[in-house]
Amino acid sequence: MDDTSGTLDEALDRLHTTGPERGGWLTNHAPMAVEALVRHGQGPSVHRWLDLYANKLEDMPTPYATVTADNWSEALGDPRRIADWTAYFTRELADRPWRQVLAEWWPRLLPGIAGGATHPVIRVGHAVRTLLGETHSATVLQSAHSPATVLPSAHSPADEFATGPRAHELAHALGYWAARHAPLPPLDRLPGPAPRTAAEAMAAVPRVADQSGGIRDRLAQITTFPVWPGPASGALDPASGALGPDQARELLTELVRAAAHRYATHAHGSPIMLVHAVTAPNAVLRTLPALPRELWATSLDAAWAANAAVLAAYAPPTGLPHGELPSVPAGATPAERAEEIFTRAAAHGDEHAIKLTDTVLDVMATAGGGGGDDLAVAAALRACALIEPIA
Repeated sequence: MDDTSGTLDEALDRLHTTGPERGGWLTNHAPMAVEALVRHGQGPSVHRWLDLYANKLEDMPTPYATVTADNWSEALGDPRRIADWTAYFTRELADRPWRQVLAEWWPRLLPGIAGGATHPVIRVGHAVRTLLGETHSATVLQSAHSPATVLPSAHSPADEFATGPRAHELAHALGYWAARHAPLPPLDRLPGPAPRTAAEAMAAVPRVADQSGGIRDRLAQITTFPVWPGPASGALDPASGALGPDQARELLTELVRAAAHRYATHAHGSPIMLVHAVTAPNAVLRTLPALPRELWATSLDAAWAANAAVLAAYAPPTGLPHGELPSVPAGATPAERAEEIFTRAAAHGDEHAIKLTDTVLDVMATAGGGGGDDLAVAAALRACALIEPIA
């Protein structure tokens, strides 16, 4: 990200007086949306967007009881402690390198990835992306939507310590996750052959019986998931039965792509909630470069659990045929299509449409053949068509 204007830092400073939720449960999406807007060249619209979003913001909750290194386990998953958790991570990030803090807490938080309807991990993914973007040691990837997208080194010393609004944003994100940490119920393996691909696994996810309640009521009904990746995927080492970090990253990339494709065909089931089946796994994928490689395989498992949980709770029984999906006019280059769909999302204004399109641009950037990804593009267009635009 090349934000020489300081717009992102200004926006984050403005937002850090607000809490991560409103009305006791609904999530504040603004820090994630403004990061995506700035990243994709929409910085001049950020403060106007925040003005429109202001009625969805509430003050940070009052502190309840201090979280410490000795009592953190009893505070985990306690939403009354949102301010306390944020203060805890603010202290931690002031005293230690941010990668160390993240590596210590990632495996502690990962089992509760579905907590807060997956919003906390998504916010962490956006925060980590900004910190990784500040590194001075990077490689350059030619992408479908940008001449040069900077990919940070996983072991760059330049950003070991981080200060300012972007580090504070990571503290808010981790604090929110810790306060809303909520593991899924114990799950059995779905009978039958293990799926070979992420797309097959998603198609095999059983829908919960009662889809009349909120997400917590729906997640509580989940009893079984397909096992993916499993032996049928061909990714496990035949000798050890384990998954290596590079294979985990490749499969997580596959998972995000398949999730975007499934949103394109199934978004009508719940256009807003199903966004998280795409953006939560992508948040994990964005975080991998900042994590020790030994955490990558368990990160894939958690990303799959988050995706499957949202699909079980909200996916409709049937999808839209590919021939009925929207598209950008033929003849546009991948870069032109990327610019077009994000411009549409920014003009639409809804935070979910913005974040879904932000993930779609990631999917397009990894598409083989240099042609972008028609189904991913359709996902972004369907989000804008099905979700109510911001007033």
